[in-house]
Amino acid sequence: MLSRLTRPQALAVCALPVVALIATAVFAPLPFSLAQPGLTANVLGNNKGTPVITISGAKTRQTSGQLRMTTIEATSPDTHVSLGDVISAWFATDRAVMPHDSVYPSGQSTKEIEQHNSAQMKQSQDAATRAALDYLHLSDKKVKVTLKLADVGGPSAGLLFTLGIIDKLDGNGSGGDLTAGRHIAGTGTIDGDGTVGAVGGVALKTQAARRDGATVFLVPKAECSDAKSELPKGLRLIPVTTLKGAVNSLVALESGKGSVPNC
Repeated sequence: MLSRLTRPQALAVCALPVVALIATAVFAPLPFSLAQPGLTANVLGNNKGTPVITISGAKTRQTSGQLRMTTIEATSPDTHVSLGDVISAWFATDRAVMPHDSVYPSGQSTKEIEQHNSAQMKQSQDAATRAALDYLHLSDKKVKVTLKLADVGGPSAGLLFTLGIIDKLDGNGSGGDLTAGRHIAGTGTIDGDGTVGAVGGVALKTQAARRDGATVFLVPKAECSDAKSELPKGLRLIPVTTLKGAVNSLVALESGKGSVPNC
């Protein structure tokens, strides 16, 4: 014999599956990574006691100012990211929610991902050296450039590496520093021909740059809108598409002559 449920009892019974589904959604792992502003490093100086840029076969110059490459810090590939984590990060200005596969290649182990990022960094360093020496019309057979940056992977420091090499070898081309003594930060990949590419995470990188004292930020032009979305006060954006454009903008900023593009 079946007894009839009262209305409150029926609602309670019906609510149980809904509660279970909500609990599953809240605590189940989701295909996202959480990111925040990461470290920055002055490529004109030392990193962990070792010069970032070492050049032999050509005369180098003393530099002032800074050229800071920027990074983001993301949760590790196997971190459990729940709906609650995503909602919390979504409303925070110093954190971002990113598709897991946009941060880490799908189907790879942590070790494989580290190897992939290291390989990208090496390719970026090689491209930066080629682009800088080509820009200065120097032979890579005579000039040797060594780039070392511990605990950083990926290609996004390419532009800053290239500018650092140019500043150490030629400055602004007229005896002064490319930085004009400023703390300049930025991000962007570099091809051997000097093309600057987009990288992602720029809104977080601008925060890292301003936190560490930068007043100017070089950003791939295609990412201007992202960079402006959470732009810290006191940080000027300069969009770039090529190495030549980046150098010209810095020289114009220093001299006060010529136009400096804005996002």
